[in-house]
Amino acid sequence: MWAQGKQYLSAEASQKLVAKRGASAEAKIAVSIQPGFHVNSNHPSDDYLIPLSLKWESGGALESDGPTVFPKPQLEKYEFSDKPLSVFTGDFDLLAKFKVPAAASQGPGIMLGKLRYQACNTNSCFPPKTVEVRLSYQIQ
Repeated sequence: MWAQGKQYLSAEASQKLVAKRGASAEAKIAVSIQPGFHVNSNHPSDDYLIPLSLKWESGGALESDGPTVFPKPQLEKYEFSDKPLSVFTGDFDLLAKFKVPAAASQGPGIMLGKLRYQACNTNSCFPPKTVEVRLSYQIQ
Protein backbone atom coordinates (compact mmCIF):
# COMPACT_ATOMS: atom_id res chain seq x y z
CA MET A 1 0.00 0.00 0.00
CA TRP A 2 2.15 2.88 -1.25
CA ALA A 3 0.75 6.37 -0.89
CA GLN A 4 0.51 8.67 -3.88
CA GLY A 5 3.20 11.24 -4.68
CA LYS A 6 6.44 9.23 -4.48
CA GLN A 7 6.21 7.89 -0.97
CA TYR A 8 9.14 5.61 -0.24
CA LEU A 9 7.64 4.23 2.95
CA SER A 10 4.31 2.91 4.21
CA ALA A 11 3.21 2.51 7.81
CA GLU A 12 0.13 1.05 9.43
CA ALA A 13 -0.99 -0.29 12.78
CA SER A 14 -0.69 -4.08 12.81
CA GLN A 15 -4.04 -4.54 14.56
CA LYS A 16 -6.74 -2.74 16.53
CA LEU A 17 -5.60 -1.76 20.02
CA VAL A 18 -7.85 -2.90 22.85
CA ALA A 19 -7.17 -1.21 26.19
CA LYS A 20 -8.80 -0.77 29.58
CA ARG A 21 -9.42 2.53 31.33
CA GLY A 22 -6.62 3.38 33.75
CA ALA A 23 -4.16 1.02 32.02
CA SER A 24 -1.19 1.20 29.69
CA ALA A 25 -1.18 -0.27 26.19
CA GLU A 26 1.25 -0.79 23.32
CA ALA A 27 0.68 -0.84 19.58
CA LYS A 28 2.94 -2.21 16.85
CA ILE A 29 3.29 0.00 13.80
CA ALA A 30 4.45 -1.97 10.77
CA VAL A 31 6.79 0.04 8.54
CA SER A 32 7.81 -1.00 5.03
CA ILE A 33 10.44 0.78 2.95
CA GLN A 34 10.53 0.28 -0.80
CA PRO A 35 13.40 -1.90 -2.08
CA GLY A 36 16.48 0.09 -3.07
CA PHE A 37 15.80 2.82 -0.47
CA HIS A 38 16.63 3.43 3.17
CA VAL A 39 15.51 6.00 5.73
CA ASN A 40 17.61 7.70 8.36
CA SER A 41 17.20 6.16 11.79
CA ASN A 42 15.69 7.97 14.75
CA HIS A 43 19.30 8.94 15.65
CA PRO A 44 20.98 9.77 12.30
CA SER A 45 24.76 9.90 11.98
CA ASP A 46 24.91 13.60 11.06
CA ASP A 47 23.00 16.60 12.41
CA TYR A 48 21.82 17.67 8.96
CA LEU A 49 20.02 14.35 8.30
CA ILE A 50 16.31 14.11 9.13
CA PRO A 51 15.52 11.47 11.77
CA LEU A 52 12.64 9.01 11.55
CA SER A 53 10.05 10.26 14.04
CA LEU A 54 6.50 9.35 15.02
CA LYS A 55 4.30 11.95 16.70
CA TRP A 56 0.71 11.33 17.82
CA GLU A 57 -1.97 14.00 17.73
CA SER A 58 -3.62 14.73 21.06
CA GLY A 59 -7.30 14.05 21.55
CA GLY A 60 -9.32 10.90 21.94
CA ALA A 61 -9.05 8.41 24.77
CA LEU A 62 -5.38 7.49 24.28
CA GLU A 63 -2.44 9.54 25.51
CA SER A 64 1.12 9.03 24.31
CA ASP A 65 3.15 7.45 27.14
CA GLY A 66 6.82 7.92 26.43
CA PRO A 67 8.99 7.76 23.34
CA THR A 68 8.37 5.39 20.46
CA VAL A 69 10.57 2.28 20.57
CA PHE A 70 12.61 1.85 17.38
CA PRO A 71 14.55 -1.24 16.29
CA LYS A 72 18.34 -1.23 16.26
CA PRO A 73 19.49 0.61 13.12
CA GLN A 74 22.07 -0.64 10.63
CA LEU A 75 25.28 1.22 9.87
CA GLU A 76 25.62 1.37 6.07
CA LYS A 77 28.20 3.05 3.84
CA TYR A 78 26.88 4.97 0.80
CA GLU A 79 28.57 6.83 -2.06
CA PHE A 80 27.32 10.24 -0.97
CA SER A 81 28.69 10.05 2.59
CA ASP A 82 32.24 9.78 3.93
CA LYS A 83 31.15 7.77 6.95
CA PRO A 84 28.60 4.99 7.58
CA LEU A 85 25.04 6.17 8.17
CA SER A 86 22.55 4.95 10.78
CA VAL A 87 19.59 3.72 8.71
CA PHE A 88 16.57 1.44 8.48
CA THR A 89 15.74 -0.68 5.42
CA GLY A 90 13.08 -3.21 4.47
CA ASP A 91 10.29 -4.08 6.90
CA PHE A 92 10.36 -3.41 10.64
CA ASP A 93 8.07 -2.54 13.55
CA LEU A 94 7.87 0.49 15.79
CA LEU A 95 6.32 0.18 19.24
CA ALA A 96 4.09 3.02 20.38
CA LYS A 97 3.20 3.29 24.07
CA PHE A 98 -0.06 4.75 25.35
CA LYS A 99 -1.94 5.23 28.59
CA VAL A 100 -5.70 5.37 29.01
CA PRO A 101 -6.95 7.79 31.65
CA ALA A 102 -9.29 6.25 34.23
CA ALA A 103 -12.02 8.67 33.16
CA ALA A 104 -11.69 7.91 29.43
CA SER A 105 -14.90 7.18 27.54
CA GLN A 106 -15.50 3.56 26.64
CA GLY A 107 -15.91 2.65 23.00
CA PRO A 108 -14.07 2.86 19.70
CA GLY A 109 -11.82 5.59 18.41
CA ILE A 110 -8.99 6.41 16.04
CA MET A 111 -5.62 7.88 17.03
CA LEU A 112 -3.77 9.77 14.30
CA GLY A 113 -0.02 9.92 14.06
CA LYS A 114 2.52 11.47 11.70
CA LEU A 115 5.58 9.48 10.69
CA ARG A 116 8.25 11.82 9.31
CA TYR A 117 11.19 10.41 7.38
CA GLN A 118 13.95 11.18 4.91
CA ALA A 119 14.42 8.51 2.26
CA CYS A 120 17.63 7.94 0.34
CA ASN A 121 18.95 5.57 -2.30
CA THR A 122 22.60 4.64 -2.76
CA ASN A 123 23.40 7.97 -4.46
CA SER A 124 21.44 10.70 -2.72
CA CYS A 125 18.76 11.67 -0.22
CA PHE A 126 15.35 13.15 -0.98
CA PRO A 127 13.34 15.90 0.74
CA PRO A 128 11.63 14.77 3.96
CA LYS A 129 8.09 13.41 3.79
CA THR A 130 5.34 12.60 6.28
CA VAL A 131 2.82 9.76 6.19
CA GLU A 132 -0.29 9.48 8.32
CA VAL A 133 -0.61 6.53 10.68
CA ARG A 134 -4.12 5.55 11.79
CA LEU A 135 -4.50 3.44 14.92
CA SER A 136 -7.98 2.09 15.60
CA TYR A 137 -8.67 1.40 19.25
CA GLN A 138 -11.36 0.13 21.59
CA ILE A 139 -11.54 1.30 25.21
CA GLN A 140 -13.14 -1.12 27.65
